[in-house]
Amino acid sequence: MRIPNYKILICLISCIGLCGCFSRVDRLQGQFDIRNQEDPALSGDGTKLALIVDYKGRPTVELRDLRNGQILPLRHFSRNQPHSSPSLSWNGRYIAVIAQRRNRRLAIIEDRLTGRRYQFPIPGDRIPVRLSLAPDGSQLALQFAENGQWRVELFDLRQKIELDLPSGIGLFQSTSDEDS
Repeated sequence: MRIPNYKILICLISCIGLCGCFSRVDRLQGQFDIRNQEDPALSGDGTKLALIVDYKGRPTVELRDLRNGQILPLRHFSRNQPHSSPSLSWNGRYIAVIAQRRNRRLAIIEDRLTGRRYQFPIPGDRIPVRLSLAPDGSQLALQFAENGQWRVELFDLRQKIELDLPSGIGLFQSTSDEDS
């Protein structure tokens, strides 16, 4: 069955029109310096951006408040460099990063509210490659390279850290109609 040329033309024009719609995405202007940036991670509420930037020749994590473009201070990442694979919790309270300490790579989570640091030394010959923090901070997924294989492990953080929940959501929300 042959498709008429005018149907192909209409389909092509529609596709071009759709592509034009998707290529017109508003970008935030003037908030970032012109320098090497990689590995962006947004907080769940969209107000914080963590990224890896080149600082004096070393990849370093930087955290920005997107509402005003300000660089936010991080207490526990200045000595442990280089950094990679940042991940943020919902409100940006927790930031997780893979960092280098001497010849070992480890996962570090900083609680920006309390100033506490949680670190996860990696036993054996496993090399952490990438991590992802659950939006509420309850779990950490770590991808490892081990003996030429990729492996992902989940770590339960609920006993170590307080959950970072979206505003207005309580820890114990009732699902019954009795509370209404």
